[in-house]
Amino acid sequence: SGRRDLQGPRREPPSRSAYDDQPAPPSRAAAARAPARSPAANPSAARAPSADAGGRRRPLTKPPVPKRPEKAPASFIDGCSGADAELVKMIERDILDARPNVKKEDIAGLDDAKRVLEEAVELPMLMPDYFQGIRRPWRGVLMFGPPGTGKTLLAKAVATECGTTFFSLTSSTLASKYRGDAERMVKLIFEMARFHSPSTIFIDEIDSLASQRGGAGEHEASRRVKSELLVQMDGVVSGGDGEGEARKNVMVLAATNFPWDLDEALRRRLEKRLYIPLPNSADRRQLLGINLGSLNLDSTIDLDRLAAKLDGYSGADITSLCRDAAMMPMRRAIKGLTKEEIRALGAGDTSALPISQQDLEQAAARVNKSVGAADIEKHKRWLKEFGAT
Repeated sequence: SGRRDLQGPRREPPSRSAYDDQPAPPSRAAAARAPARSPAANPSAARAPSADAGGRRRPLTKPPVPKRPEKAPASFIDGCSGADAELVKMIERDILDARPNVKKEDIAGLDDAKRVLEEAVELPMLMPDYFQGIRRPWRGVLMFGPPGTGKTLLAKAVATECGTTFFSLTSSTLASKYRGDAERMVKLIFEMARFHSPSTIFIDEIDSLASQRGGAGEHEASRRVKSELLVQMDGVVSGGDGEGEARKNVMVLAATNFPWDLDEALRRRLEKRLYIPLPNSADRRQLLGINLGSLNLDSTIDLDRLAAKLDGYSGADITSLCRDAAMMPMRRAIKGLTKEEIRALGAGDTSALPISQQDLEQAAARVNKSVGAADIEKHKRWLKEFGAT
C-alpha cells in the first residue's frame, strides 16, 4: 500500500475515437514519390476545373436548373388580379346560373328552334369529330318574336339538358358607376365562358345592350360596351377554327322582341336568326295539357274545343288562363265564409275539387290575348328579310 501511494493515483487509459482507426496522412516527401493517378482512375480529378492560358483556375459552372412547369389554375379567379377578381366574384354570384330545371318536354311546339339549339349545343358534345371545319357548330343564335312565346324557356332548357355552363347576361348586370367596368366585365364573361367551356352565354333583351350605333342620343359608355361585345363575339365565332380552340365550344344565345333595333354588325355575328311564333292549335292543346296535367279535371272537359278558341294567344297568355281557371274551385268553396272558417278548411277540401269546362270558359273570357296583329306582321316582315332558320 505504501508503494501505491508513492506512484500516485492510477490513471485511466485514454478513450478511443473513430479517428484513431484512420491512417495518418502521408508526408510531403511521400506524396512527391507517389505516382500520379490518371483522370480515368480518379473521376473527381476529371471534374476539377482546369486552368486557362494565364494559369488561373476557371470557376466551376453549375448546370442550369430546369424551370418548374407552370401549374394550371384550379379556377378562373386564381389567375386574375385584384380588380378583376372582384368582378369575377360578382359574375359568379349574379350571372353564373345553376340548372333551372326546365326540360324540352315542358315547352310545347317550337320544333325548328329545338332542332337548331340541339345542333349548336348538344350534338357537338356527342360528336366532336364530326363538327369540325365547315361543319363547326353554330356559335351565335338569335331568337326573336312576340313576347310570351317561350324564348327564355328555350334558353333555360338548353342550360338544363345540355349540361353546359350557363351565363345569363342582362343590361342591369353591366351597370357600374366606374368608367371601364362594363366593358371589362363583358371581356371577363367571355373569358370565363372559354375557361368553363362548353358553355352558353344567354343575353336576354339584347336590343337594350346592342342597339344600332350612331344614334343622336347614344352615350360614349354604351358605345364602348357595344364595341367590346362585338369584338368578343367575333373572337368566339372565329376562335373554333384553330387546333387549340376547337375544344372550347362557346355559344351566344340571344333573345329579343325588337329585332329591327339591333346593330348590323351584331346581326351578322348571330348566324342563326329564329322566329319564335305564336302557338298553333296543336301547340295550344299540348300547352293546356302541360299546365293542367297535375290538377283534378272534370270528365266533361274538352281541351280541343278550348284550344280552337284561343287563336292569337301566346304561351304566357295560356299559362295565365290556366292559373286563373285553377283558382275557380277555391273561389266557390270559400264564398260566403268568414276568415275563421276559411282557416279551418283543410288542404284536401279545396285542392281536390275538380275543374269544370265552365271554369275554363270563364277564365278564357276574363284573360285576353296580349299580342297584337300589327306586331306579328312586323316580325314576319323582318323574318322574310333577315331570317336565317
